[in-house]
Amino acid sequence: MISDPQSTPAVFHQVNADILRVLRRPGWIYFLALSTCLLGVAWGAYCWMYQVHNGLVVTGMLHPIMWACYIATFVFWVGIAHSGTLISAILFLFRARWRASISRVSEAMTVFAIMTAGLFPLIHLGRVWYFYWLIPYPNQRQLWINFRSPLIWDVFAIGTYLVVSALFWYLGLIPDLASARDASSGLRRRIFGLCALGWSGTAMEWKHYMTAYLFFAALATPLVVSVHSVVSWDFAMTIVPGWHSTIFAPYFVAGAILSGLAMVLTLVIPARSLLHLEDYITFRHLENVAKLMILTSLIVSYSYLMEFFFAWYSENPYERGSFMERVSGPYARLFWLMIVCNSLVPLLFFIPAARRNRVMLLGASLLVNVGMWTERFVIIVVSLSHDHSVASWGRVYRPTWVEVSVLLGSLAFFLLWFLLFIRHLPAVPMSEVKEALLRKR
Repeated sequence: MISDPQSTPAVFHQVNADILRVLRRPGWIYFLALSTCLLGVAWGAYCWMYQVHNGLVVTGMLHPIMWACYIATFVFWVGIAHSGTLISAILFLFRARWRASISRVSEAMTVFAIMTAGLFPLIHLGRVWYFYWLIPYPNQRQLWINFRSPLIWDVFAIGTYLVVSALFWYLGLIPDLASARDASSGLRRRIFGLCALGWSGTAMEWKHYMTAYLFFAALATPLVVSVHSVVSWDFAMTIVPGWHSTIFAPYFVAGAILSGLAMVLTLVIPARSLLHLEDYITFRHLENVAKLMILTSLIVSYSYLMEFFFAWYSENPYERGSFMERVSGPYARLFWLMIVCNSLVPLLFFIPAARRNRVMLLGASLLVNVGMWTERFVIIVVSLSHDHSVASWGRVYRPTWVEVSVLLGSLAFFLLWFLLFIRHLPAVPMSEVKEALLRKR
């Protein structure tokens, strides 16, 4: 608990003690969660190797539905990564001070989500050992990549976003790593000291640090728009009904931020209780995230309406047929689930009591995560099942146990990295919390 002594060093020492306390030996709940994630990753890896051995025939994909759960999950994880950049970079540039306590968690979530997303183009390749053909470099095969391929666009988008996000996350960690170094001993002290790069906290170091942090924030901000716009062009540049639309770039960006904000709440609400960080991650922070979810949900709902308007206004029978298939076809239940979760559930946050209730915040965030994955599934599968080839209409895609296991394995992979992060690194940026306390004094 933060006291209010007259001595500023005493306050800073208490902040360090409260946050670094998390790095001590965790309880049995942590080890149970970690073991569950390890088992999930192992099972997902086994199912993927089973797929590699037997071929993509073990999946439910069939012509013309050759982009299904794997690509939907890829788009979902790329979207999850965007809220980290929003909270850390964009809100930093706008000087939103409330972002400080949850910025570290969102930055880490960005890196881990991008790592998870990068697995799915490789899984979807089938012959994953040829993945290096996607990378542009001189080689003895005298082959060159096809820059018109969406796979190549994704390689550049994910690679750029991963490098910038990881550097931005690590840069923010440096002052806190030095504090952890000073509070540790033995091997941990040497590891933290190596990672802190000799940080001593001088005025000159802080000057260069803030300049570099501002530079990375300005560099990362356009990536929020550009990366998911590139992902949306994977679909919009085709002539498939339901995909060939100019609204896809802003539509995907708004949906990505909505899903990312929901994942922030999903992770932060249990973490703040388990790590006893209620004094640093308060309901004010959770309430502000919920308000941002209202804004992005309204933008996504508007995009849903515009999609149907464009389909009607275009007078294209294939376009109209594709959207009618969403409403009343075999995937209609998933479509209406998407509408409820993404458009109606966030409206609960207009009620102040709902924004201050942990159970409602967590439940709503989980429903939004389900709805956003369902949205990507509906966009991909329904559009492919009702394209220009009339002969393929009526084919219904159902994911097999292999695909479902790989998807659950990816979730376990993401949570595994997050659990390792909160156990070994400060989950709350101590330097920014201290700065906020100084402004209040």
